[in-house]
Amino acid sequence: MRALRATLLLGAAYDLAFAAAMVFAPGLPARLLGLPPPGERFYLWVLAILLVMLATAYLVAWSDPRRYRAIVWIAIVGRLCAGAAFVACALPRPDLAGLYALAAGDSVIAVAHLATSAPLRA
Repeated sequence: MRALRATLLLGAAYDLAFAAAMVFAPGLPARLLGLPPPGERFYLWVLAILLVMLATAYLVAWSDPRRYRAIVWIAIVGRLCAGAAFVACALPRPDLAGLYALAAGDSVIAVAHLATSAPLRA
C-alpha cells in the first residue's frame, strides 16, 4: 500500500505543478515542450482549478486508498485516456510533438498506479 500511496502523491504533485505553472508562468510549459503559447488566461485558470481539484482527490485517495479505491481507478483510467488524447492530437500535427512528453507523463503515472494497486484487488 505504501507504493500506491507514493504514486498518488506523485500524481497530486504533477497536477499541482501544472496548475501553478498555468497561473504563475503560463508560457513556461509551452516553451519547455515546444507547444503553441497558451490562450486566454481565463481558460488557463479554469484548467488550473480543475487540476487542483484533481490533486485534492488524489490526496483524499492517498489518505485511505482502500476506502477511496474508486478515485484510484478513476485516476488510472483518466490518466490513460489523457495519454491517448495527447498522442491522438500529436499524431497528425508534427508541430505538437511536445504532447508526447505529456502523454508519457500521464501514462507513466497511470502505469505506476496500476502496478501498485494489487492491494486494492485483494
